[in-house]
Amino acid sequence: MTLISEHSETDTRERILVVAERLFRQIGYQKTTVADIAKELRMSPANVYRFFDSKKAIHEGVARGLMGGVEVEAQRIARSEGPAAARMRQMMKTINRMNTERYVDDSKLHEMVEIAMQEDWQVCVTHMETIGHTIGEVIALGVATGEFEVDDLEVAALCAGTAMMRFFHPQMIAQCATKPGPTIDQMIDFVIAGLSPRIRAN
Repeated sequence: MTLISEHSETDTRERILVVAERLFRQIGYQKTTVADIAKELRMSPANVYRFFDSKKAIHEGVARGLMGGVEVEAQRIARSEGPAAARMRQMMKTINRMNTERYVDDSKLHEMVEIAMQEDWQVCVTHMETIGHTIGEVIALGVATGEFEVDDLEVAALCAGTAMMRFFHPQMIAQCATKPGPTIDQMIDFVIAGLSPRIRAN
């Protein structure tokens, strides 16, 4: 396969995903068909299936793009300058904001995420693992500088991510919006306090 044809295939795959996401937002995840996507692109459904072997594969590709954007921004913050606690706060608030904008504020996309979670799509599992690793990066930085103190880095990252689930998981963000509970800053304060060095009595 030549370089030009490889680029052409990549461009076509990207166009399919862009159109699919737009239709998901306009008419809904469940109602969108491969035929709808093909019609928008002025190609046959069979041609769409050359690039994605199933409707689910298209859906996963759209989800991967949306989740990938959150991951990239989280990693950018994790690797920026400044104290670990400040990076942790900015990263956690950014994940919350982006997930709220992408899914909760858009009922049609929220439907897609809900189904993806129910069906335990691998793209969702991978996303949660990536966010967990990124939280772990910031904790490791804090440990290296003496800002944090943890006995087990992996467990600390899991605990921090689990503590923030109400503010990270699209369904929980929506369901808990009107429920009593801590603010996101209060929850982050709690997480950072748990990571901070313990004061030991003489």
